[in-house]
Amino acid sequence: MTNIYDIYSLGIMVAVISFLGFCLENLWLAATKGFIDNRNMHLPFLMGYGVLVVGMYLILGTPEHMALTGQIYVSGTKAQKFLIYFLCSMVIVTVGELVLGHLMEWICGFEYWNYNWIPLHITKYTSIPTSIGFAAIITSFMGACFDPIMSVIGMINTQDIEPLSIMLMVMLTADLIVSFRQMRKKHGLNVRWIKYIRQEDEKLLPKT
Repeated sequence: MTNIYDIYSLGIMVAVISFLGFCLENLWLAATKGFIDNRNMHLPFLMGYGVLVVGMYLILGTPEHMALTGQIYVSGTKAQKFLIYFLCSMVIVTVGELVLGHLMEWICGFEYWNYNWIPLHITKYTSIPTSIGFAAIITSFMGACFDPIMSVIGMINTQDIEPLSIMLMVMLTADLIVSFRQMRKKHGLNVRWIKYIRQEDEKLLPKT
């Protein structure tokens, strides 16, 4: 049976996943390019990750307890449900990247990212390898981490959880709006800081 969480607990979960998304992207940057940066935000949160994953929970539940919008339960073995969840995640990621990439280019006037260098790319904004990778991470997280983290969030005092959730959502939303307005104004990335992991790569530091 799918667990039912209140909106304030889910709001805090959006913030938790947004922070994990920030860490994930910087881990990828550190491994592939040798640096970390602010990921175009002022705060260490990427709200898109949080909204996407919590949105998937509201639509699909978790892999073991799949239920469309919490009402229509999906039957099958554990492996079958995980596979269905993975495929749904892959479709959602693919569509989401296409929409967000083109929307960002239209609003801000520049390429937010470009996957042309990746084999099996679908336009410059998504690719089969990246969709598989993100879908695997999402499915694994939803299967192993979502409910345990929500259990920890549920331990927060009931008098504190509402103001904490509202404060976090206001902070993340304000940061998103301000950061995107700055990118739209200068038609470029909002690089506030950058730290090279490998000292020899500092000469490649981009001009800001």
